[in-house]
Parts: sequence; structure tokens; C-alpha cells
Amino acid sequence: MPEINTGQPQDKLSYSKKVWITAGIAALLVIFLLLFKVLFSVLLLTLAGVLFAIYFHGCASFFKKCLHLPATWSLALSIVVNIVFLIVFFWFVGARLQQQVSDLTDALPKTIANAKAYLQKSPIGSRVLDYLKSSGNSQKTMAIAKKFFSSGFGILSDVYIILLLGMFFIASPFTYKKGIVHLLPPKAKDQGAELLDEIHNVLKNWIKGQLFGFLFIAVLTGLGLWAIGMPLILTLALIAGLLNFVPNFGPIIALIPAGLIGLMQGTTTAILVLCLYTIIQAVQTGVTQPLIQQKMVSIPPALIIFGQVSMGLLGGFWGVLLATPVIAIIMTLVNKLYVEKQSQHKYEFKNANA
Repeated sequence: MPEINTGQPQDKLSYSKKVWITAGIAALLVIFLLLFKVLFSVLLLTLAGVLFAIYFHGCASFFKKCLHLPATWSLALSIVVNIVFLIVFFWFVGARLQQQVSDLTDALPKTIANAKAYLQKSPIGSRVLDYLKSSGNSQKTMAIAKKFFSSGFGILSDVYIILLLGMFFIASPFTYKKGIVHLLPPKAKDQGAELLDEIHNVLKNWIKGQLFGFLFIAVLTGLGLWAIGMPLILTLALIAGLLNFVPNFGPIIALIPAGLIGLMQGTTTAILVLCLYTIIQAVQTGVTQPLIQQKMVSIPPALIIFGQVSMGLLGGFWGVLLATPVIAIIMTLVNKLYVEKQSQHKYEFKNANA
């Protein structure tokens, strides 16, 4: 009997310890999730700074390979060439671009009013406008759009933070890489360094693909709009090229101002603009996009849309813009840490032979 009585308090004590340990783990998890939500915008800005630094180091690698320069001189040349390119671009095109942006800003409200007046002439169009006004869908859409395209600290502050972080990452990238590796356990340091190198290559290839897509979309859009006889060609082409950085949603957003400006020129012009943008996106999706994906992690389109919506709700504008590189990083980690260590299943052989 005495042995049984002394055993019960020990059992109760061990049970209470387990409860407290479980509660402590749950509390730490909740705190971690809250901190992650609060700091999510900062993490996105940090990733943007990393991409900024990877771009300049990628240019430096190109100059080093072609000109056989030391790494320091290649990096300096990369910075100088990009700054000179921006100065020359805005020197020759800046005034014209500013004027076209101003014209576009003035023309869009008038175009929207004209589009509403055009829709009210038809029974179906008037019903659509009445439905939007009565249901309040327009307010809901504006609220969602405001959430998606909001920024953490304001656009100017965000850009300043990105440039500041990017300069530090450009100056000494290995310092931060060593710091991350030092935080890992001894057995995981080598694998961690390899993972960082793999992520660096994935992000560099993503930047290459996006730059190629930007040039492809901007040039074809500019030539197509010029052939149609559209005004504001430079501005609309740059908008289409820049929004190519946002898969799925970017081309649709780029079509809105072009379609409205085309509607001012006439219904035929608007239809031609719609056909032009559709053909360009079809060519990019069927020809250039597969070539780009061969150079980086191939991401399923549905996963990109899920990531854009989720990260847009969490991080606003930067979440939508950086959803693809974030998904690429996650897929790289999952492939290296989990998938490649699994034995191949017979289902994979069926898909490979199909």
C-alpha cells in the first residue's frame, strides 16, 4: 500500500508536467505565428533586397566571364553600367514618358465614364451596371484591390528599405551567408550551405527569366500598339512589361488601361487591342514560358495562383509581386530536404512512361 500511494503523486506530477510542456509549446507556436504575421512585410522587403543584390552580382558574373576582370572590378562595373543605363534612358525618354503617364492619368477617368455611358445604351450593359450598384460588388472589389496592392510602410519607404538592404547584401553577401550557416547544427552546416547556393541559383534564374519576359512583352506590345495606331505606346508597353513580373494577374491589369484607351479610339481599336494582348500572352505561355521554366523550378500554375492570393492577403502588393520566388524557395527546400530522400514510387514510373 505505501508503494502505491507514493506512486500516484509521481504519476500526477509527470502528467502535469506534460500538460505544462504542451501548453508551453502551443504558446510558443502562437507567439511565433503572430510574430511571423507582424514581420511578414519586413521579410518580403528583405527578400526583395536579396533579389536586388542577386541581380547586380549576376551582372558582375557576366562581366567577369566576358572581360576576365577581378570580382571587385566586375561588381563595380555592374553598378556603374546599370546606373548609366538608367540615366541615359530617363535622359532621352524620361520627359516623353512623364508626359504620357500624365496623359494616361487624365484620360482614364474620362474613358471609364465613356465606357459606363456606352454600357448604359444596351439593355444588358445597363443591367450589369445596376447590379454592380445595387449589390455593392464594386465597393467589395475596391476593398480587396486596396488590400492586395497596399504596402507595408508606403511605397517610398519600402523602396528605400529595399535599396538599403540591397546595398548591404551587394557589399558583403558572404557575411550573411556565413551567419545563417553558423546558426545551423554542426551536422547540417554543409547541407545548409548547399541549400543556400541552390536557392541563390534558383532566384538568379528566376530574375533572368523575368527580365527576358519583360523585354519580350514590352517590345511586342509596343510594336503591336504602333501597328494599330494607338497613342501612349511607350507607357502602355512599359506597363505590360513590368506587370509581367506578376503572373496570371499582371497581364489582365495591363490590359485594362490599354483597352480603355483603345475604346476612346473606337470599338474596332479596342477589339484589336484585346486580340493583340491575347496573342502575345498565348505566345509567351506556349513558347517563351516553357523555355524560362527549364532554367528554374517548374511551378504548377494553380500553386502560383494560390500563393499569390494567400500572400496578397498577408503582404499586400509585395506579397503578390514576390509570390513566385517565395514558392520557388519553398519548393527547392521541400525537394532537397524531403522529396529527393524518398524512394521512388511506382506511380512516378507510370507518369514518366505516360
